Amino acid sequence: MIQIFGVKSCNDTKKAIRFFKDRKINVQFINLKEKEISKGELRSITKTFDIEELLDREGKEFKKRNLKYHLFDTLDLLMEFPILFKTPILREKEKITLGYQPDIWKVWVK
Repeated sequence: MIQIFGVKSCNDTKKAIRFFKDRKINVQFINLKEKEISKGELRSITKTFDIEELLDREGKEFKKRNLKYHLFDTLDLLMEFPILFKTPILREKEKITLGYQPDIWKVWVK
């Protein structure tokens, strides 16, 4: 089962969901506005991506919270405010992608 972590308002998340829907592949969508990423899932994700790569420093939420000039622990920040993750994060078993990566997903669905 392919998991998509994201928010419904994110264009790249919408495109990721559509990518798999067009190929008639069921996905599990986890809306980060409603549910946080568990510590176990985060451990799995950080085996592929550094925690700093997961923080969306260019996103609206980061700017809205005026975090640019603040000192913070990235892990604590992401656990408290999952809306600050870069999205979409896709996971298929041990394989993980960050952002819109259709070329990689095509390999997954073969």
